[in-house]
Amino acid sequence: MAEPFVYSVPGMHCAHCERAVREELAAVEGVDGVEVNLDTKRVAVHGAGLDDQRLRAAIAEAGYEAG
Repeated sequence: MAEPFVYSVPGMHCAHCERAVREELAAVEGVDGVEVNLDTKRVAVHGAGLDDQRLRAAIAEAGYEAG
C-alpha cells in the first residue's frame, strides 16, 4: 500500500473547514480516503495513482493553502 500524501493546512479551524477540505479531496480521482486532524492542521490523503498537483488544487478549491 502506498504512503499517503500528507499536507499541512494551517487555515483549517472548524468542522466547516474540515468538511470543505474533505469533500474537495474526496472528489479527486483515485482518492480512497481522507483523514483530517484539526488539532495538528494536517490532512492525509490515501489512494492509488494520486497526483500531488491535483490534491493541492482540490485543497485550494476548498479555499485553503496546502503546505
